Amino acid sequence: MIATISTQMVLVLTEVLGVGLLAWLVWAFNRLVRSRNLMLEGWSGIDVQLKRRHNLIPNLVECVRGYSQHEKTVLAEVVRLRGQAQQDEQTENRRAAAHSENALTDHLKQLFALAEAYPDLKADSNYRQLMEQLTEIEDQIQYSRRYYNGAVRDYNIRCQAFPSNIVAGLFKFKQASFFEIEIATERQAPKVELAQHGEAGK
Repeated sequence: MIATISTQMVLVLTEVLGVGLLAWLVWAFNRLVRSRNLMLEGWSGIDVQLKRRHNLIPNLVECVRGYSQHEKTVLAEVVRLRGQAQQDEQTENRRAAAHSENALTDHLKQLFALAEAYPDLKADSNYRQLMEQLTEIEDQIQYSRRYYNGAVRDYNIRCQAFPSNIVAGLFKFKQASFFEIEIATERQAPKVELAQHGEAGK
């Protein structure tokens, strides 16, 4: 009789532990899914703003070309890097996208250096409007980037921390990369370079 009761208790405890383990697995899995979806939502915000920036670049290039046709190398490189950045973003490779966007930013700064050398271009209403739009877009990119990187941080913690890392491994949740991007309209290098040239000529 006592042996029968003991066996039943063991079976009940086993069932309770099994149900508890299953419930925990479901809970941990759902937390990982939620974290991943928040991260993807964050990336979609960045992607929208990057596409806005890409759409603005041809108009900016044409505006500068109208005043500085002999600077073909810089203009062509900006166009090429825009295409490369668009291609990398389609592959959803965050590291490659960040690298391409930062290379594009560097050449946009060179484009702005041309504007510094042409007062008529700086005064052009179309150019000023494009620059205002670019500044607004890049502000939005920074806001979206902070949200995305926060979501990546939380998701990666769940992928790494015990015991949720066990569930992450079982269901192949992979860690994500942060997205870092420089801003072309921030701390523009051309102004510094022109000042240096001015001092050299004294």
